[in-house]
Amino acid sequence: MKLLPLLDRVIVRTNNAEEKTPSGLYIPDVAKEKPVIGEIIATGEGKTENGILTNPKVKVGDTVLYGKYSGTEINFNNEEYLIMRESDIFAIIED
Repeated sequence: MKLLPLLDRVIVRTNNAEEKTPSGLYIPDVAKEKPVIGEIIATGEGKTENGILTNPKVKVGDTVLYGKYSGTEINFNNEEYLIMRESDIFAIIED
């Protein structure tokens, strides 16, 4: 089975929340911050405005920065993903 987003939506695999602080203290589950960085797994075909199709700026494999409360969390094939609009993405992170 495949998960294919429609229009200007993208599917993001989130990075795991930090398990411990830089000083080595373990963070309890209730205190963990939601991740805001993830990897694009799939993109839709783009958005149509005024009859013109605009292709997504992000592509599969890009690492992106998005809002803490962006998207809808889903569980597909026992993995956690976010489905969000491309406009919810703030930046592409390059190495």
